[in-house]
Amino acid sequence: MISFHYKDKEISNILKTLTIVIDTRENVNGHILDYLHQKGIPIKNQKLDTGDYGCMIPKNEELGISRDVYLDSRVERKAHMDEIAGNLQKDTQTAFENELIRSKNIPFTLIVEDLHGYEKMLQGKYRSKYNPLALLGRLNTFKAKYNFEIVYIYKLN
Repeated sequence: MISFHYKDKEISNILKTLTIVIDTRENVNGHILDYLHQKGIPIKNQKLDTGDYGCMIPKNEELGISRDVYLDSRVERKAHMDEIAGNLQKDTQTAFENELIRSKNIPFTLIVEDLHGYEKMLQGKYRSKYNPLALLGRLNTFKAKYNFEIVYIYKLN
């Protein structure tokens, strides 16, 4: 493994160029794009094999970075619990599971844009007849099997 030692100022300069890579198939994400633009965070649209978002450090000859460096981590975004319940139905779970299989060996986070999504799942407050405990069990099985985390966040408007 190659190791580099940067000074704090160099790290700060590198982090200023950190670019969010957005999968070209990701849609209905205007609120995220607005946030990134407001914060001055560079973005790049590119097809990703897994996940909706990744990040990269662009080429920077001054710091000895001779080519773009793509970091091995991904974020999959779900708009709400309805989407997760839909992804875990018997007839649709294969696509979701294939996504998890592709991401098994990289840091992977599932973000649900509903701060109260976990409570809604337990209470069955989603558009599906999926039993709440069965949904929770299925999701936890996938988490254990494919080593990812779920984070419930407030949706930016």
